[in-house]
Amino acid sequence: MTNDAQPAITVAEIARRRTVLEQAEHSGEMEGLHISSAARADGEDYAAGRIEVDEFVARGRARYGLR
Repeated sequence: MTNDAQPAITVAEIARRRTVLEQAEHSGEMEGLHISSAARADGEDYAAGRIEVDEFVARGRARYGLR
């Protein structure tokens, strides 16, 4: 049996990640961009510690066909 659980992150780190994501979303909206619900869900996975930043970026790049 394997343990695929991600390492736990602190409540403070979750709050920091959410703040950074909110700031990035606001910045994008100020430039006329729209954050999709799928991208927002990926951000929540990252903020909650379910995925790491590399996976978060990979999902976004794959979604929009970027290499």
